[in-house]
Amino acid sequence: MIVGLDHVQVSAPAGCEAAARGFYGELLGLEEVDKPEVLRHRGGVWFALPDGRGLHVGVDGAHVPGARSHPALRLEGAAALALLVDRLVRAGAPIERDAALPGVARVHTRDPFGNRLELVAPTA
Repeated sequence: MIVGLDHVQVSAPAGCEAAARGFYGELLGLEEVDKPEVLRHRGGVWFALPDGRGLHVGVDGAHVPGARSHPALRLEGAAALALLVDRLVRAGAPIERDAALPGVARVHTRDPFGNRLELVAPTA
C-alpha cells in the first residue's frame, strides 16, 4: 500500500546541472544530495526537501515543460514566502500571484527550464 510521497521529478534538457544548482540550490536554498552511482550517468541533480522528501531534476532529451503540472513547495508562512518571492524577483524569475484559496498565499514561478513551480504558505 502507498504510504506517502518520496520525491517529485521535474524535467530539464541535457547540460542542465549548473542552472539547476543555481536555481534550486542557491536561489531556493535546497540542499543538493548525491545521486546513486548507478544513476549518475543520466545527468541531472537531486535535492533534499526539509521533510525528508526529494526534488529531482532529471534530464529529458525531449524536454518540454508542462503547462499546468507542477510541484508545490510549502513554506513556513507568509513572511518566508515574501522573502523568497523578493529573491526570485531580483533574480528575474517570473512571478504570478494567486489568491484563489482562502488562508493560503500562493505564488507560481518558472525554473530556468520552464517548469512551473507553486510556492504556498499559510496566511493564518
